[in-house]
Amino acid sequence: MELIGLGIVVVVALYAIALYNGLVKARQMKEEAWSGIDVQLKRRADLIPNLIETVKGYAAHEKDTLEKVVELRNRAQAVPAGDVAGRAAAEGMLGQALGRLFALAEAYPDLKANQNFGELREALETVEGEIQMARRYYNGAARDLNVKVESVPSNVVAGLFKFEKAPFFEIDNPADRAVPQVKF
Repeated sequence: MELIGLGIVVVVALYAIALYNGLVKARQMKEEAWSGIDVQLKRRADLIPNLIETVKGYAAHEKDTLEKVVELRNRAQAVPAGDVAGRAAAEGMLGQALGRLFALAEAYPDLKANQNFGELREALETVEGEIQMARRYYNGAARDLNVKVESVPSNVVAGLFKFEKAPFFEIDNPADRAVPQVKF
């Protein structure tokens, strides 16, 4: 009888360990996914100063638009690393400002024809695609973690070890969800 009781305790302990390890894996996948988003956002932020300098030469009197892009870039980079919602909001505003900057280029044919501007625009479009892929991956990892944190019986282990739900990387404003149209 004692052996059966001991066997049940061992099985329950092994099951709890498996649940804990699954939660740790899900949390690590979410962290890895966030790091992928962070890398792409950094790449975009690094392209912006070059883009601004290129545009400045052609559209110097569009100072407000250029300054707004720089300000929003700096604001996005200042968001603390773990603030997913804050980063999403800041990046959404930056994306809108970049859309306005590209729309501005329509008024300057020489700028549109500039090879450096074209290369920067293409690089930025590539990065935007990478950000979208990284966001989908992160949100999938966050979903998987959240399911484990909320599902029975793993929610018991999650509560004991203080695992928390992960926020999704979303853009709240529907206008921010629109992809900036860049046509040259």
